[in-house]
This record gives sequence, structure tokens and C-alpha cells, in this order.
Amino acid sequence: MAWLLCAAFLGGLSRGFSGFGAALIFVPLASVALGPQQAAPLMLLIDVIAWVTLTPGAWAIADRREVGWLGIGALLGTPVGAAILLAFDAVTLRWGVTLVVLAMLALVASGWRFRGRPATPLTVGVGAVSGVLGGVAMISGPPLIAYLLGREATARQVRASFTLYLALAGLIAAVAYAASGLLTMALLGPWLLAAPAYLLGTWGGSRMFGLASERAFRIACYAMIAAAAIISMPVWDGVLR
Repeated sequence: MAWLLCAAFLGGLSRGFSGFGAALIFVPLASVALGPQQAAPLMLLIDVIAWVTLTPGAWAIADRREVGWLGIGALLGTPVGAAILLAFDAVTLRWGVTLVVLAMLALVASGWRFRGRPATPLTVGVGAVSGVLGGVAMISGPPLIAYLLGREATARQVRASFTLYLALAGLIAAVAYAASGLLTMALLGPWLLAAPAYLLGTWGGSRMFGLASERAFRIACYAMIAAAAIISMPVWDGVLR
């Protein structure tokens, strides 16, 4: 219970004051309490509130054609990620999630952005990679951030496209998880426990935004993500738990 509450609150805190990082923090920590097979679907259910709130506004601004191609990629990649999530044992998955989270953190923190000319096959490929990561651990955002931020679109449109894609990818993940038997009534109790902590963290993070520079907050988010990944490593099971 303590691990789950901590994961939900810190994930919401990151989402509230930086706009990203919720799953990168929540899934590794919640996996300690529930295992990855429950942590990833639980993150999906918790984030439904964000989709309902943000998607209508994003629809009018986003590049819907590009999001559609990204969605086709997600349609191809997400079932693969869900199959991986279902196939491997909990300890192997926790190691895998930890390493992927650290790799995605390095990608985002490095500031690297795609600068080439976008093409439909590449867009579908980015969607597929994001879909695989989303299916495994609901961490589809980092590859998409690196791809979209290198475009000539306005920041407002990039944010809207990102938001719309996450909602579309979430729906695809929900279908994949349901088909794989990963969405069960067993998630109701953890959801009732984690959702209020997540909302409280989101509210607190949004209230904190502006108290320091954006750079300072992003560094704090990177530090929380790295700490969450390292602390959740199975190697510490005999020490911390």
C-alpha cells in the first residue's frame, strides 16, 4: 500500500508541474507492489481522467492526419508490448522496465530531437515503437516527444498532437490489455487507492509550477524518474522490502 501510494503521488506530482513523467515514475514503483502485469494496466485506468479532460481541446488543434498515422503504428506495436507484458515473469519484466525507463529518460534529458523530413513510413514506425513501449509499461511518450519537438509546428500544435496521440494509444492499449486478460476487477481496489493520491499529486504539482524556473522543475522530474527506476530494481528487494 505504501509503495502504491508513493508511486501514484509522485507520478501525479511530475505530471502536474512538468506535463510528463507520470508513467515513468509510477510503473516502476507500482511494479514493486503489484508486479508489472498490474502496474501498467493500473496506470492506464488512472490516466483516463486526463484523456477525458484534455482530448476535446486537443482535437481542434492537433495535426489529426499525423496522429492518425502514429495511431496506425500504435495499433501494430501495442499488441506486441502487451504480449511481452503477459509472457515474461515479474522479476524479468521489472528489470526490463527499469532499463527502458532509464533509456527513455536519457533520450528526453539529452535534448535530442528528430530534425529530418517527416515521412509516412517513419511516422508509422515512431508510432509502432511508442506502441510497444506503451503496451509493456505505458511509457509511449519519450520517442514521440523526440519526434514531434523536432518539427516546424507550433508548440501549441505539438502539445495537442501529443495529447491526442496519448488518448488514442491509451484506447488501443485498453483493447490490447482487455484481450490479453490484463484488465480485471482485481484492479478496482488498487485504483480506488491510487487514483486520489495521483490526483492530489497532480494538483500539488500544478500549484507548485511557477515557484521555480522550468529548468529546475525539469531537473527535479528527471531526478525523480531516475530515483524511481533505481529504487524499484529487484536487486534491492532484500534491503528495502
